[in-house]
Amino acid sequence: MDFVKAQVTESVRVKEAFLRDTDAMAGLAFVADLLVGTYRKGGKTLWAGNGGSAADAQHMAAELVNKFRLNRSGLPAMALTVDTSVLTAIGNDYGYGEVFYRQLIACGCPGDVFVGLSTSGNSGNLVRALDACREKGIVSVALVGAGPCRMDAYDHVIHIPSTDTPRIQECHTLAGHILCDFVEQNLFK
Repeated sequence: MDFVKAQVTESVRVKEAFLRDTDAMAGLAFVADLLVGTYRKGGKTLWAGNGGSAADAQHMAAELVNKFRLNRSGLPAMALTVDTSVLTAIGNDYGYGEVFYRQLIACGCPGDVFVGLSTSGNSGNLVRALDACREKGIVSVALVGAGPCRMDAYDHVIHIPSTDTPRIQECHTLAGHILCDFVEQNLFK
């Protein structure tokens, strides 16, 4: 039982530190407004990550396409992590570093928002995705952990105050849920 309590205590500690981070809170609020504006203009969100962050990307895209709390029409959102044929074709022909770049070039439109999730902030394929965002006029958002980060060149970066992967992922889910809830409340309530 002590182990379980220690894990919950650490999760709460990281979330409290995230809450006290005024830059992170302001950044998350700004991105929430950005997503609402993107949808009002007919745009979409594109999500990506690796490993557990790939699952988080799929989770958030599903919340937008289906629903979060409200019974409503769907919103256009894509997780760039789900099509094994696309991922393996790009990985085989161009290398794993290109899997998100090539999808953004093919599916992204000016004014869309790309959300890259990375616990380290140093995933090569997410850093490369930034090139596609610049080329296509896609706004880039990074949800990352603490520490040195190659994804700091994104348009908007939200740092989770931890270097512990599970704690970062828990806060990424929280941040994603906040974004989805805000979008839904502002567009459909």
